[in-house]
Amino acid sequence: MTGGQPREPAAAPAGAAPRADGVTVRAAREDDLDAMADLLVAVAEEGRWIGAEPPVDRERRRRRYAEDLERDDTAVFVAEAGGELVGHLGLVLARYGVADLGMLVAAGWRGRGVGSALLRAGIDWARRAGAHKVALQVWPHNQAAVALYEKFGFQREGRLRRHYRRRSGELWDAIVMGLPLE
Repeated sequence: MTGGQPREPAAAPAGAAPRADGVTVRAAREDDLDAMADLLVAVAEEGRWIGAEPPVDRERRRRRYAEDLERDDTAVFVAEAGGELVGHLGLVLARYGVADLGMLVAAGWRGRGVGSALLRAGIDWARRAGAHKVALQVWPHNQAAVALYEKFGFQREGRLRRHYRRRSGELWDAIVMGLPLE
């Protein structure tokens, strides 16, 4: 669940300045593609936080990220600290005005403000891009992510029961959340 580079007026998101903890959020660039794919592989290998599961076709993901950077209806932001990519967030703006969001943060950086910084940039882009709503899905067991989204005003809109088949054969629920934009 990622997206590409923001369209022109959105190139400098609100979160572009370095944070007190040294984290910077900016629009993704072509030279970020390898690190983005590596981070997705690492989080997928944890097996708990995102839909992707190992083995991940790293090169296919990298190509998909590259394609996203070329799209006008897509935005991708990265968070970096000390030259290391520690998170990324993508949005795809549907023709009907809803921006679908996906995000991941490196294991050692969760709970340190990276998700908040990425969300601020993403929501700001969605507003400027003309979205009337931001939507996402999250695993019910990812309580930290649910709390973060609720802190930003996302509301639980429903639950997809036994919706996603995992490689293990388990069927996982997903919480559907949305943030109406003013």
